[in-house]
Amino acid sequence: MAIEHIRLSQQAKEQLIKLKRVTGIEHWNVLCRWALCLSLAEQSVPPVSKIPADSNVEMSWKVFGGRYADLYMALLKERCVRDGLGTDPEVLAQQFRLHLHRGISYLAGNREMRRIDDLVALVA
Repeated sequence: MAIEHIRLSQQAKEQLIKLKRVTGIEHWNVLCRWALCLSLAEQSVPPVSKIPADSNVEMSWKVFGGRYADLYMALLKERCVRDGLGTDPEVLAQQFRLHLHRGISYLAGNREMRRIDDLVALVA
């Protein structure tokens, strides 16, 4: 498997804390799933950057994806192929990290996000 463990940056942790408070969603993995999907839906490729793994927020791929882990991996692979990046394990891991952190930033930076209904409205 290309991605076994996920450790977030300190900045992403702080953004998730804010999102947990605003939305009432208690679990990191649920917010991270929303963030990944939000970033994957964005047309642009996330810019390559070195994102530190400097927080104490860590989860396994199974915890991140839950019973839909295979679906999230398929979505990531499809996006990598569409972006012309291939599906090597290293590419998948890098793109996952970039998409996840970009999605968390998008969610946290949304000034209209004041409750869980605002999160749901993103897809409605």
